[in-house]
Amino acid sequence: MANETDATYAMPADTPTPLLDKISLPADLRSLPVDELPQLCSEIRHFLIHNLADNPGHFASSMGSVELTVALHYVFDTPYDRIVWDVGHQAYAHKILTGRRERFVDNRRLGGLSGFPNPAESDYDTFIAGHASNSISAALGMAVASELKHDEPLRKVVAVIGDASISGGLAFEGLNNAANTPNDLLIILNDNDMSIDRNVGSLNTYLANLTTSPAYNAVRYKAYKALRRLHLVSESRRGSILRFNNSLKSLITKQQNIFEGLNIRYFGPFDGHDIRRIVRVLKDIKDIKGPKLLHLRTVKGKGYAPAEKDPATWHAPGRFNALTGEIKKNSAPRPPKYQEVFGKTLVELARADRRVVGITAAMPSGTSISELQAVYPDRTFDVGISEGHAVTFAGGLAKEGLRPFVAIYSSFLQRAYDQIIHDVAIASLPVVLCIDRAGLVGEDGVTHHGVYDMSYLNPVPGITISAPSDEMTLRNLMYTALHKATGPFAIRYPRGEGANIEWHNELELLPIGRGRVLREGDKVVVLSLGPIASEVAAALDRLADRGISAAHYDMLFLKPLDDNLLRKAADKNCLIVTVEDGTVNGGLGSSVRQWLDDNALSRQIVSIGVPDEFVAQGTPAQLYRQCGMDAESISNTIISCL
Repeated sequence: MANETDATYAMPADTPTPLLDKISLPADLRSLPVDELPQLCSEIRHFLIHNLADNPGHFASSMGSVELTVALHYVFDTPYDRIVWDVGHQAYAHKILTGRRERFVDNRRLGGLSGFPNPAESDYDTFIAGHASNSISAALGMAVASELKHDEPLRKVVAVIGDASISGGLAFEGLNNAANTPNDLLIILNDNDMSIDRNVGSLNTYLANLTTSPAYNAVRYKAYKALRRLHLVSESRRGSILRFNNSLKSLITKQQNIFEGLNIRYFGPFDGHDIRRIVRVLKDIKDIKGPKLLHLRTVKGKGYAPAEKDPATWHAPGRFNALTGEIKKNSAPRPPKYQEVFGKTLVELARADRRVVGITAAMPSGTSISELQAVYPDRTFDVGISEGHAVTFAGGLAKEGLRPFVAIYSSFLQRAYDQIIHDVAIASLPVVLCIDRAGLVGEDGVTHHGVYDMSYLNPVPGITISAPSDEMTLRNLMYTALHKATGPFAIRYPRGEGANIEWHNELELLPIGRGRVLREGDKVVVLSLGPIASEVAAALDRLADRGISAAHYDMLFLKPLDDNLLRKAADKNCLIVTVEDGTVNGGLGSSVRQWLDDNALSRQIVSIGVPDEFVAQGTPAQLYRQCGMDAESISNTIISCL
């Protein structure tokens, strides 16, 4: 096997992995001598490369955290000791070492392993991990709970957080509380200077420049170990010693350490791929009382040359040739993704109107805000993992006459709910919320499905909520929001491709609160919202083949609802069916029922959408079928109600 420090292409798939083959659980790992751990890390990377080549997942992050993962399970008594992962992109090696290696072939598949740590899946997965910045708070809670319960022995608790995630507001709240609450929490900062896109902000710059004087750090670390052996350092004097050390370090290095400024003991930075040293340091510091932070420098995509060279592309590259590093792509002409249509249209709007600015929260390429960034970098703002700030920042821009388009994934926008209400809606500020990845997103699973945005936005006074059924309507909604919005204007659109290769229509203002008739009929009226209209159309073709006449109305707006179209549907005095790619609670179906009730109209109504339960991972087609939202299920539901 290749040395763990080499950046290579893959070795053949049948290359033996004798050490990994012997490990079913971390207890097996802990029986190995430390000198065999580098070889084990190489074998884990080999396993990851060949598995992810055919079953895509989060590649570069997990490749970069192999040594860290092995060291944690080697030193700590997991699962009694707790490891809390942040986001979970980097946790594939963790899954492989904790009894799931044989099942890893079904990672992110329907009925298989979740792509993220999930306590329902394994006792080794201590906390849900799909959104960034929560590990410190959760781990602190676990550490304090162990103290309050008088666990014997006390559990060791480790929070693993990346340099992008630690910039999030929740991480700072956790750090502040950890510094002021009795606990023995260990925080490991996995610093690869990389998230999905390049990290931004002053904290990232600070971490990149943080050297903490390697010579001084080495001397202090050795002195600390010697003093502990001689029993000259007591925990009762730890606070005063730490403050003295902090002052001395600041004097020598002319640099204040932000963590030690919070009285959180800091160790590092160390090479995160030197497995022997990581193990040694973890053993030395794991029994230290009080909160502490170990700073490890890692390389995203470590051990695989293409991923090290281009970690952004290799964050989740899809299928690839393991031996050549060639990412497999379909060469046939394909419709663009909705995000690409959004990005190109935003540039078009910005070119015509200097008020247009774009904002994203650490996802410029993921949302295609990068299109605007390439042309108008001074009018593009990546605020990092700070969704709440992104919305309030947009409110400030809108207050001064600009027209901000805020592109955030639906599941991440949940974090900014208070800011949407307090900082935008109350003042009726024209902020355009571009809600990417709305609906069932597929293999990323329960933490990433964007199924709640319609329900949590619907009660907000003065907001406009819309969903295009195709790419051309997305463009028109953006154009309409720019020129007609008098308050917050939400546009939700799905992950993945649209249906039209020719999508670049002439921009057109749309009447707010007006839908459109796609098909007429008299036995049933189907009201749909968003691109799920294509499933409805296919379902109604099935009904037509059976002689069932069905109407189809594209509502386009959830708020305000199209009264005329709803009145037209009610007047048919037939079955009404609502179909939406979101939870059935509080969305289109609920709104139509409320409208019927408000207008004292009694009609048979059936609502189709995501049921009142958390939906696991699978392809979008599989999940649509599971939730009864595919064409066949929609037609069967209608037939059963007639």
